[in-house]
Amino acid sequence: MIRRSLPVVLTLLFSTSAWAGQQTLFSFVRPASVVNVATEGAGMPQYNAEQTAEGEVLRRVVFSPVERPTLRLSPQSGVWDWSTGRFLTLRMQSAQDWALTVDVTIVGSDGRKLTSRIDLPAGPAQTVMVPLTASSPLSQGMRAGPPMPWVYEGQRLLLTSSAGELDLKQVAAVSLTIPNPKVAQNLLIEKVGLQDDDVAFQAAYRELIDAYGQSTRGQWPEKITQDDQLKAADAREQQQLKVWLAEREKQQLDSYGGVLGGPAFEAQGFFRTQKRDGRWYLVTPEGHPFFSLGVNAVAADGGRTYVAGREAMFKGLPADGDTLAAFYGEGNNDDGNASSIGRSFKQGRWFDFYAANLQRTYGKPCPPADTEQAAAPCPAPQLDAERWQAHTLDRLQAWGFNTLGNWSDPGIGLVKRMPYTLPLSIVGDYASISTGMDWWGRMPDPFDPRFAMATERAVAIATRDHRDDPWLIGYFADNELAWAAPGNDPRARYGLAYGTLRLTTDVPAKRAFLKQLRDKYRNQQGLSKAWGIELQAWELMEDPGFEAPLPDPEHPEIERDYQYFQQVFAETYFKTISDALKWHAPNHLLLGGRYAVSTPEAVKACAEFCDVLSFNFYTLKPEDGYDFAKLAELDKPVLVSEFQFGSRDRGPFWPGPVEVAREEDRGPAYGNFLKAALAQPMIVGAHWFQYLDQPASGRLLDGENGHLGLVAITDVAYPGFVEAVRKSNLQAIGQLRAEAQQKAP
Repeated sequence: MIRRSLPVVLTLLFSTSAWAGQQTLFSFVRPASVVNVATEGAGMPQYNAEQTAEGEVLRRVVFSPVERPTLRLSPQSGVWDWSTGRFLTLRMQSAQDWALTVDVTIVGSDGRKLTSRIDLPAGPAQTVMVPLTASSPLSQGMRAGPPMPWVYEGQRLLLTSSAGELDLKQVAAVSLTIPNPKVAQNLLIEKVGLQDDDVAFQAAYRELIDAYGQSTRGQWPEKITQDDQLKAADAREQQQLKVWLAEREKQQLDSYGGVLGGPAFEAQGFFRTQKRDGRWYLVTPEGHPFFSLGVNAVAADGGRTYVAGREAMFKGLPADGDTLAAFYGEGNNDDGNASSIGRSFKQGRWFDFYAANLQRTYGKPCPPADTEQAAAPCPAPQLDAERWQAHTLDRLQAWGFNTLGNWSDPGIGLVKRMPYTLPLSIVGDYASISTGMDWWGRMPDPFDPRFAMATERAVAIATRDHRDDPWLIGYFADNELAWAAPGNDPRARYGLAYGTLRLTTDVPAKRAFLKQLRDKYRNQQGLSKAWGIELQAWELMEDPGFEAPLPDPEHPEIERDYQYFQQVFAETYFKTISDALKWHAPNHLLLGGRYAVSTPEAVKACAEFCDVLSFNFYTLKPEDGYDFAKLAELDKPVLVSEFQFGSRDRGPFWPGPVEVAREEDRGPAYGNFLKAALAQPMIVGAHWFQYLDQPASGRLLDGENGHLGLVAITDVAYPGFVEAVRKSNLQAIGQLRAEAQQKAP
């Protein structure tokens, strides 16, 4: 039941707390002045406050199991002036043994609002700090902030993010809501206050990263505290790798990792696809079935993170002149894409923690100054690429992988120990279209002749050194293009059509769309009737900013026209790339578009012009990411070009798109995903994202800082995870072999 309470007497104090710069606005414990408190689906059943196990006194608020039970605070008259405040603070605690999600909404008198979501853990009371201007860890250069709560000056603090905009001189109300509780939830709250400085906020990020690139805020088994541990870990791993590689030599595999023991396919000298007995296969150059078990981003440059302007975040950066100072560099990732908007610290000086850790492990120190060898200058350290490549390949093969996934070091593929893939990155001055997503940039306009020229150039460069290499499986047609915006809203689903019609007619895609409509309807009267609009003149559609109508069941031609345009758009895009690749590298596969967000039109066109459909599935199972019944209708092999499972207990603060509770859960999740992939007869491989953990302080590209790796930024592998992965990979190859042997004559 939803109810609203009468005003309740609460404290309005102007006393200073334990922190300088903090004022208590109102207290739930010591009422002294009038503040309006309204509840909807919530209530305060006890008049008196209660004491917690830790000795603190707080007031209980019960949120009932309704859609949005809310506690709302507002001035008895007028508005609050919070213009001197930097943070709203709330001293609160979950009254149960489980965490609570609490939404905070601050509303101004003009209707604008600031919102924040609190993930309040179980345990003692803590002070939640809500920024009073839009803020997130991106303001500190990273995707996810450090673990919360943390103790500062004796208090447990929990920093949140906030979004929106607010006139702090005209604050009308503060609301606390628990979204959609299934049972009653109890929250204990003491007071609400304002903090007018950011001292505690800055302290939360100070000396957050240690000299090895690890978080200083936690402990875990693989954490490194001194250089000798790196060398000892390497020695232990080398012994294990020898055993596993010796076992691999006994497996029945061809030169490329294809499975022996069953009926062979025709050997054509390059990787190809073939369907047999209802199942799709990749086929090795030697003619054997191959299930691609890959790893993305197998490269030695993934440990770079910007340090310029936030040096206080790092504890132990090498001084200029230090041996490890050789691993500083300069960069600029302020590219204007949505992936960089709102992020600070995205250009300037960076430091490569991974390379520095490799130097600590394998590098040769300069001779002591009092020796004869010291007479010659000591060269600056640099990555021993040959040694790193050999060790990395040993690892991947020992762990049961057989493919170098996208964005891997091209040089490691040329070693000719493991099949590899390559990306096609098409850049140029061609026109582009916004679909409303634009994470990695706007959609290229394939109707623009300059796109065809850029494609020709990109394909020629990408294939130049690989045209006749049988170890190359194929090329990906770019990555995670913005075919649509996320969500089921028609403006998201048909973002490409809407975005095109908003442009001017100097954009070739706009001219192509208008020609499609003109050829079909002849004039504005025909279009107006079909779309149910009043278009006074055809020229009005040519104007920039033209807003097309939403799909309407009474006027089905609207949706049909959008679908047809998006189909032709996708066909033009993939045909342009396919034609160029067939000319420059006719023996290699076109591996699809690595879809994150897609449309049926884009997938259908990809199936027509590419050899393989590729999807980045951040889901527990492949079938959670797409309707495989519809994929089956296209009758095309499918490659899972990215999947991942991460946790928060190994240093990096972001678990990635798919989170599991603990490090120990990553291996079972990997095994379940791979088992589900093998059960789909159209899936020909699955590629893990990625080889190396991202820097805890954020990678150069966009600030992502995920625990995604098989290997930590210290180059220490996660032993439990890689053992589980190896077991699953070997089981996958064993299943493929068993299926092949069953089909033997």
